[in-house]
Amino acid sequence: MKITEIRLGMLRVPLKTPFKTALRTVEAVEDIVVAIHTDTGHVGYGEAAATAVITGDTHGSIIEAIDRVIAPRLVGQDIANLNHITRLIQTSLERNTSAKAAVEIAVYDLWGQLYEAPLYRMLGGGDPVVTTDITISVDYIDKMVADSISAVERGFESLKIKVGKDIGVDIERVKAIHAAVEGRALLRLDANQGWTAKQAVFAMHALEDAGVHLELLEQPVRAQDIAGLKYVTDRVHTPVMADESVFGPLEVIELIKQHAADIINIKLMKTGGISNAIRIADISALYGVECMIGCMIETSISVAAAVHLAVAKSDVITKVDLDGPSLCAYDPVDGGVTFSESEITIGDAPGLGIRAIRGYQPIVR
Repeated sequence: MKITEIRLGMLRVPLKTPFKTALRTVEAVEDIVVAIHTDTGHVGYGEAAATAVITGDTHGSIIEAIDRVIAPRLVGQDIANLNHITRLIQTSLERNTSAKAAVEIAVYDLWGQLYEAPLYRMLGGGDPVVTTDITISVDYIDKMVADSISAVERGFESLKIKVGKDIGVDIERVKAIHAAVEGRALLRLDANQGWTAKQAVFAMHALEDAGVHLELLEQPVRAQDIAGLKYVTDRVHTPVMADESVFGPLEVIELIKQHAADIINIKLMKTGGISNAIRIADISALYGVECMIGCMIETSISVAAAVHLAVAKSDVITKVDLDGPSLCAYDPVDGGVTFSESEITIGDAPGLGIRAIRGYQPIVR
């Protein structure tokens, strides 16, 4: 099975409600779709999220990186030579992690198809069912409480609460949600780099002293502020998770050595795809550090790949934050992984199992 052509397209799917964080507001998924064609007629699919404020990738940079740099290196390559292909992708250019991720996901999809097995089995096997949390966007307190209650009533047992706008209001937001769903859901707090280290410690002490139990605190400080992240980790009881502070394996090693966080958040759009995500999971397992698997605002194309990885690495990926498809107004994918509120199930189809993508608009170059 050899690569003959790499085609690109645009996919737009509206969200059920706007997604709001301390960094941005998003009303629809607008991602680049990669379709890798082969001489056997098999097609592998991948997806790249343009998240300029986090990865630096834009639609234009993703298209240019794949079309002009990555694709020419891959045409003619045999899918069986997976390690060689992933090395070609990762060394093709610096950064551009979302572009690399989209291509790698499509390659891994084809690798599973080549050996006629679901990707998670090729990566090591596991129980093909995982449970995700759901995001509660930052908003007025009453709206966040109502959204939290609605999520619990739909079966979600973990809520990821977005804060980071105003420290005083943030504390009240979390207290109100905790009071509304106490005993019915675990609360995960995501500040999205919205606080300083001292603000984070102040907020967490206020919440902890008020009896608010949180499962974790995600990325309270700016991505580059590793000293600040460690400052928070050393001073609060709630486990601290690094997200934007960690993109690749080398950063994970350094963060673990400095004891700057308790948990690592893996996202394929940050790692540049599955190969580095596997390395991060394996490194974390060696050090006894837990991981979460997360996503950007993505559809079930790329999130399916993250689900397969989560199943195969469930010994270290103990937390799942893959609610992107649940936030979409509809699922544009036929086949693939099934998303039913908090429960995500992988079928028996080879690779990612994607049969077709509705609303996919080819990009003609």
